[in-house]
Amino acid sequence: MGRSLPGGTRGILHARTGLERFQVRRVAPAPALSAFVESFWVLRWDLRGRPPHRQRVLTRPSVHVTFTSYLTSGATRARIVGVVRDDFVEEIADEGRVIGAAFRPGGFRPFLDGPVSALTGRFAAVDEVFGEPGLALAAEIFGTSGDAEAVARLEAFLTGLRPEPDPSAERAAAIVGRIAGRPGVVRVAELARDEGVSPRSLQRLFHEYVGIGPKWVIRRFRMMEAAERAAAGTQVDWAGLAAELGYADQAHFIRDFTAAVGTSPARYAREEGLAGSGHDGPPPGPRPPR
Repeated sequence: MGRSLPGGTRGILHARTGLERFQVRRVAPAPALSAFVESFWVLRWDLRGRPPHRQRVLTRPSVHVTFTSYLTSGATRARIVGVVRDDFVEEIADEGRVIGAAFRPGGFRPFLDGPVSALTGRFAAVDEVFGEPGLALAAEIFGTSGDAEAVARLEAFLTGLRPEPDPSAERAAAIVGRIAGRPGVVRVAELARDEGVSPRSLQRLFHEYVGIGPKWVIRRFRMMEAAERAAAGTQVDWAGLAAELGYADQAHFIRDFTAAVGTSPARYAREEGLAGSGHDGPPPGPRPPR
């Protein structure tokens, strides 16, 4: 499969454990789609003879189009996943594959007749946006055995829709990128001032193009940064990290981390240390699969 990207694990909680149970590969889009699609991705698993695995993810502010094949049972699922406000938990079992497209923040807006926020918190059937051609695409992808061919069909379909570049979408993506690169940004008013717009205008831009408000985006990237630091090792200055991420006190940071990740930062660091040493740590807290 060409144009492979390095596999990132940011946002995948308990990533070491997860990657023992599934494999994920990302593929860069062709230039014609690079303004809209961040990457195509393929996830495969083979847990035949092993227990099911429940994977918890801190989702990014992006839309995904996914085509899931449960190879053991023959069941399939094609859907459009809007921005997920809370953590996302998916259970995998037996053997299966997902072919997906991860859109840049704002990048799905040219494919819609309305704001991206209309999809937020929803798992829409693929034909809700793409109609009968979307169902035909799903049948094509489910009929392929090769991952490269499946990705190529998805890429050709999206290219054929001829999405028009949108300067507002590009601006939304750039702002989200700045938030991701600056975890110390903590206030919408501060971000709006840096961008030379009013907080209300920034809210409208995010509602239309990103699908969720800038406050959520700021909080989510702070948690991703914190989870990544915790996973890197147990010797973390939690008070210092809380201050770096803009928290007034460590207690507030711990409450937010525990709510987002399902366990305290110190315990998460210990669990990741155990996983890295070859021992299984406690699994994430129970939550029904979606």
